[in-house]
Amino acid sequence: MPRFYCPAPLATGQALGLPPGASRHVQVLRLQPGDTITLFNGEGGEFDATVTRMGRSDVDVEVGAHRPVEREAARAVHLLAGITANERMDWLVEKATELGVASMTPLMAERSVLKLKGDRADKKLAHWQGVAVAAAEQCGRNRVPTIHPAVSLKEWIAHAAAGERWVLSLAPGTQALGAVASGVQAVWVLSGPEGGLAPAEEAAALAAGFKPLTLGPRVLRAETAPLAVLSALTLG
Repeated sequence: MPRFYCPAPLATGQALGLPPGASRHVQVLRLQPGDTITLFNGEGGEFDATVTRMGRSDVDVEVGAHRPVEREAARAVHLLAGITANERMDWLVEKATELGVASMTPLMAERSVLKLKGDRADKKLAHWQGVAVAAAEQCGRNRVPTIHPAVSLKEWIAHAAAGERWVLSLAPGTQALGAVASGVQAVWVLSGPEGGLAPAEEAAALAAGFKPLTLGPRVLRAETAPLAVLSALTLG
């Protein structure tokens, strides 16, 4: 059954106009009055809904029964990920959402190829949040991970709350994932862009309480390494 994110209060029996993005998707799927869809608003569970009217660019539905189903990961894993080039960041946001990431913060690292500020940063943030919404619709999640505004590592450290922190590192003295994961229920995972974190950034992370973590002897791509951590922590 097609699933759509509808960020509005939902209640059984409610008549509702779908938001523009969901309406366009219903139109593309050529759904008709009487067809059944699933709605979720990110507040928990999901609702059955029936299409009642198809306009030229708008769609009305009647909200049906609520189902208190959740598909979230047992651990809350928050990614602080170096911004990667081209479509790789889109891919990382999409796959991280599918794997159950709790939130993502794009990191404007020293070695990031893509530099963001002003309107361009706002547009990228809206785009990445849209990628997360689409991935949540596809994979069955009822809660959409927040994509936070892009920041530098210095800015993030200055405003971040205390908590478990790991940094993916190739430096000596790192620990294996299995050695630090036991009992952890919420964690921030820091990973660099192409070329990794600059030495000063990694030093700042360690000084801020990040534990250096290794994923083994192979060097993984910037968009692969954080997903490997997510897979280990959220699946099964």
